[in-house]
Amino acid sequence: MAQWIHMTQILQHLPYETVSSLYPPNTFPIEVRHYISEWIENQRWEDFSQEKVEQESQAQILLDQGISMMQSVAQQNANVVEKMKLMQMSRHMQPLKFALMVRDLLRQERALINGTSPAQYPAYPTNDMSKQDVDQLVLKVLEVQEIRKKMHQIQEELNWERQNFESAHSQGSFQQNGLDSANAEIKKLQTHIQQLEYNIQAMATKRSQLLKESMELLGICQNRFLNRLNEWRWEQRKAAIGFPFDDNLSPLQTWAEQLLGMNGNLRQELMLTGELTSELQEGLSQLVQVLIESSLIVDKQPPQVIKTQSKFSTTVRYLLGEKVAPGKPVLVKAQIINEIQARNLANVHGDNVGELINNSAVLEHNAATKSTCSNFRNMSIKKIKRADRKGSESVTEEKFALLFSSEINITGCETPYRIQVISQPVVVIVHGSQDNNAVATIIWDCAFSERDRVPFVVPDRVPWRMMYNTLNSKFTSEVGTQHNLDQYNQHFLAQKVFDKPDFNEDFSNMMVSWAQFNKEVLPGRPFTFWQWFEGVMELTKKHLKTYWSEGLIFGFIGKQHLHLILKDRPNGTFLLRFSDSEIGGITIAYVSATENGGQKIQNIQPFTKRDLEIRGLGDRIRDIDHITYLYPEFPKHDVFRKFYTEPTSSTNEGYIPVSLQLKVGNMSCVCVCIFLCVQGCPTPNFQYTIFLQHVSVTCTVFGTVFPYHQLCYLRKSHLAQPIAPAPIVQGPETSQSSFSM
Repeated sequence: MAQWIHMTQILQHLPYETVSSLYPPNTFPIEVRHYISEWIENQRWEDFSQEKVEQESQAQILLDQGISMMQSVAQQNANVVEKMKLMQMSRHMQPLKFALMVRDLLRQERALINGTSPAQYPAYPTNDMSKQDVDQLVLKVLEVQEIRKKMHQIQEELNWERQNFESAHSQGSFQQNGLDSANAEIKKLQTHIQQLEYNIQAMATKRSQLLKESMELLGICQNRFLNRLNEWRWEQRKAAIGFPFDDNLSPLQTWAEQLLGMNGNLRQELMLTGELTSELQEGLSQLVQVLIESSLIVDKQPPQVIKTQSKFSTTVRYLLGEKVAPGKPVLVKAQIINEIQARNLANVHGDNVGELINNSAVLEHNAATKSTCSNFRNMSIKKIKRADRKGSESVTEEKFALLFSSEINITGCETPYRIQVISQPVVVIVHGSQDNNAVATIIWDCAFSERDRVPFVVPDRVPWRMMYNTLNSKFTSEVGTQHNLDQYNQHFLAQKVFDKPDFNEDFSNMMVSWAQFNKEVLPGRPFTFWQWFEGVMELTKKHLKTYWSEGLIFGFIGKQHLHLILKDRPNGTFLLRFSDSEIGGITIAYVSATENGGQKIQNIQPFTKRDLEIRGLGDRIRDIDHITYLYPEFPKHDVFRKFYTEPTSSTNEGYIPVSLQLKVGNMSCVCVCIFLCVQGCPTPNFQYTIFLQHVSVTCTVFGTVFPYHQLCYLRKSHLAQPIAPAPIVQGPETSQSSFSM
């Protein structure tokens, strides 16, 4: 299953066309790959070949096993769409073709995992790779230490042997003819001295080579650490739009501490061996300075949309916290900076563009978590100074950042170091109505900015495929679902943003601009594309999450495509789609009969957040008798029964319970008038008037429908005069609700 885990990380970055090509929806849907991934990766697919027809029986066994597993998964899966795909796939497979398809699929996956374009998905070292690098560095430094100790022992032996040689030579025992035993011993001693001298020289050469290699390896390890640290920051930025992110900094902290330790050990070895030249010393000093200054991290980012006069929190962490010199506490200060200042951090100290409250915190070590952090718990922006805006730029497009800085002393280092780090960009607003547009600015920045950009530069146009991946990722993460937007949703969203409702070609490489995303309103609408999309996302998150996750909502679909897929369906067939005419609405589109015996597609007035708070979607679907089958052919009660709510009995003695029921018909906009009656009392005691847009209500006690124009207030009052019923005004098709009392 390990291969599939790797693929799930890559798939989020691939265009839809690539994913569809890899997992053809009609032959091998991605759902099949997901649900039986472990079984797939445990089989020997590489044994199969097109030429080996004798493998048909073996392929049949695997196909039968796969079908059995898929059918089992399908029966247990509540998501009706995925169930359909699993069952469909299991009916359309040929044994050998199936085996070869899976073989080729796994090959393509491995090619993507191993050969992904570095420009798009750079290969950063894993924890295992970094550990191997550091382990290799540790071994080299240990070898240098062992050579130094051995050289010291040999040098002592050499000194002793030289003393013996000088003593023997001074006693005149050396004879020119070299025939006696004494001369032989002296010659042996001389040879031994020469060997010791040679060994020391060889070891010194090897030590110098190892020191050089250790310095180079230390630099390589540190560069990889910095790259991984930048990748962690990049992943943190992408998490704002729903990309997966592991926020665990412990491996990076261990890595940083090891690098600092190895730097100190190398410095010590160079000093002990007398080889600490100015060049080597400068190299080590530069490496340690970069390491110390790069180890301040914004662990918990501040909210990227901040309202003035509102509290917020953020946390910075120092990866070398355990190496901080004891004594004076380290105070981290925060200030807000604008885009120009972010590009020149060396000269920030003078001009303040805003006033922060509670903008300092002590760097404290937590022994339990082994982390050293400054926690800013009650920070607030009191006021902000904005730059001169260009053209049509609004205040919600201006980006700031928080700059955290301090001065720190590290054990073993003589001089203090100035450390600083900036947060991800933030947008400062003064009113809640600006929040939606500010979020759009942040999403565009997080999704489309380059890794090593100049702060806070972003492209003005991006390919639609990148935009769609961002929308899909944001939608699934915000709603909290594994159910992605599909190809139909993608196409309709593209038609919407480009205002090309009749365009049926591929949108992938068409460029979508920031203005199309959230500056220009959609044709014929008072809102932008992002405002409309965000409204749907919010509605789904709060009221439709389970419906969407189980595949019961078709979602984003144009009316042209809607008529195409429903035109041949029986009367009563319906689907749920998001409204394209108002923010945050879901509507029911269904097939109904015309007066002359034909068919027509009708759309019920969209239900908004307010409507679904009054009566849930499942109950509304149950109330409408003439919708019977969820597209393509699922009986609605089988699918939606679990969402139905049963009427509750009255908890207040003496009152008649009230129920709400939805009806579809030609009704005008009315309000709800509920009369609460005491049992046995012939007239109502109190009147409650509740406004419900596009809903007509029948008070069954009196059998009267009260139109909107007659009841125009929302209050509780004593009835002085009974209200006479008014005739119902005919209007467009809307939904109506009935109260039973």
